[in-house]
Amino acid sequence: MTHTSVSPNGVDALLLDYNGVLGLQPSTGMWTRLADLAEWPDRHLPSFQEAFWAPRNAYDAGELSDLAYWAKVLGHHPRARWLRTLRAADSAMWIRTDPRVLDILYRARAAGLPLVLLSNAPAHLGDVLDATDWRRDLMSDALYSARLGRCKPDWAAYEHALAATGVADPGRVLFVDDREDNCRAAAELGLRALHYTGQPADLEHQLLPALANSTRT
Repeated sequence: MTHTSVSPNGVDALLLDYNGVLGLQPSTGMWTRLADLAEWPDRHLPSFQEAFWAPRNAYDAGELSDLAYWAKVLGHHPRARWLRTLRAADSAMWIRTDPRVLDILYRARAAGLPLVLLSNAPAHLGDVLDATDWRRDLMSDALYSARLGRCKPDWAAYEHALAATGVADPGRVLFVDDREDNCRAAAELGLRALHYTGQPADLEHQLLPALANSTRT
């Protein structure tokens, strides 16, 4: 169904990144725990993080299975139980949310704005996020790169997400992401873009006056 209402601030839907906007970044302690579970030599966190991120884009895009991804990180195939432990600890690093942003999003939803999540995330993490209360309460849809087979800033990812909002005019959709390259790609497609730098007031300002008369329920 196409969303046809016109809000006074010119925003008829929100298209949101997850990690770095709604989702909080992992703590050093979380990274250290994952490195320990991976039995990383000498617990050297910088080299572990480098190995973790090197194949991550392919993993997020659904090009690598859980086993193939962790085999690249570790340099060998982990046993089945070890793989499940690593996958669970990896997913747990990304599920904490910023209550300040959640409050704004609940108010936006109460004001009638459709909210769609667009996240670069592997399949298992997408399943974990889909099971959360906020995902069920807030999001009319959630699109994850592993399911799409494409990562932001690939234009096709945005096109799928725009269709999910039900808003025909991309200029009336606000895209929010903590990465500048993702925002730049969204703007090239005609979306409004907010480069989020950790300040909830910036997001709130973009949604005024739609939020002015709404309260979280």
